[in-house]
This record gives sequence, structure tokens and C-alpha cells, in this order.
Amino acid sequence: MPVSETLQRGLAVQIAEVLRERLLSGRLTPGTRINEVLLARELGTSRGPLREAVRQLVSEGLLVHTPNRGATVFAADPAGVAALFELRTALESECARLAAERRDDKDVAALRSACARARKTIGSGRSLVHRLDLDFHRTLTDTARSPRIGEQLWRVQQQIILLRSPLDVPAAHTADSLDDHEEIAAAVADGDAGRAAALMRLHLDRVRNQMAASAEDPAVASAPGVPAGG
Repeated sequence: MPVSETLQRGLAVQIAEVLRERLLSGRLTPGTRINEVLLARELGTSRGPLREAVRQLVSEGLLVHTPNRGATVFAADPAGVAALFELRTALESECARLAAERRDDKDVAALRSACARARKTIGSGRSLVHRLDLDFHRTLTDTARSPRIGEQLWRVQQQIILLRSPLDVPAAHTADSLDDHEEIAAAVADGDAGRAAALMRLHLDRVRNQMAASAEDPAVASAPGVPAGG
């Protein structure tokens, strides 16, 4: 592969990560059109690597390409959100079950470390909730050792975080989610596959219900909280 092509591809990967962060942190909200001209100017890049980055995020389901309109940020109506949660619950409860069956000491340590990092970061007041959420859930997926499930989960996890990103989530929900993560990690450590799967279903039910409440009730949506995570 020519050096110039390698550099272009590497730049596209970097741009994709910049855009991913903006999407998951709520800086680019659902339904927003991606203006490639302005974005390329802002990032100081040519449109070639930017278009490659956009194609990558379209393939992951974070952006949607429409002929004659270009790319827009993924959006979903209530029925679409419900369908995403159905899929994620089916996949991730199985992932938790497999993790409990396949974990080793290093996996358990990694899950506990992910929980500890979340506690420490939230306690310091830094707004990195979406990263902390993905950190825990990806560690759990790695523990399950099921790449096919992991590939599908990565897509739906990111889509749900993106859809939640414009919402202010009450701090109490974030605290409850951290408790959920620690309980799931404990069940995995104990090798209790049934409990791990059940706890994951309860956790995702909590996330779904909180998301619906924030979207429907202005008082909930404007309550003091932190950017959306799991």
C-alpha cells in the first residue's frame, strides 16, 4: 500500500474517533446533518479522510447516509428505541451468562477495575459517563469470549448511548447503575451465570425506563445530573 494511502487511512481512523466522541457525548445530536465542508475546515483536513471516517461510522450505525442528502446522526422513534433495548437485552444477558461461565482471575480483576475506575471518576465530578459505561460493558463482553455477540453489542450499545446523549440523567440513576455493574461483576466472579444474566436484564430495564422518563417528562429531563451513560 502506498505511503500516502496509508497516511490517509490512518487520518480517517483518527477523524472517526473524534466524531465518535462527539456523537456519544451529545455534541452531535440525533438527526443532525453532517456538513462535510464545515467539518473538514474545522478539523483542518481534506474531505477524503473525512468521507472515509463518515463511511466507517455509517457502517457502525452511528450515522445514516441518505442519497442526495448525505450523512445524518442516527435517530430513532420510541418504537425504534424499544426494539434496540429488546436486542441489547437479549444479547447482553447472554453475554453476562457466558462471562460467568468463562471468566478467569484476570477477567474478574478487569471487571472490578472497571467498576473502581467508574466510582473514582464519578466521585471526582468528571463527565465521562459514556466512556465509563462502555468500559464496563466491553470488559464484560471480552470476558464472554464471543466475538459475534460482541460485534453486535458494540453497535447497539453505542446507538443507545447516542440516543441518550442529549438527556440529563439524574445522579441517582448513575449511582444505581454503578451499583448494578458491581453486582453483575460479583455474579460473574462467583460463576453464577443465571444471576449474572438476570441482573443484566434488570439493569437494562432500569436504563430503558429512565430514558423513557427523561424523554417524556421535562421535570425529569432537566433534573440535576450528568451526561447519559448506562
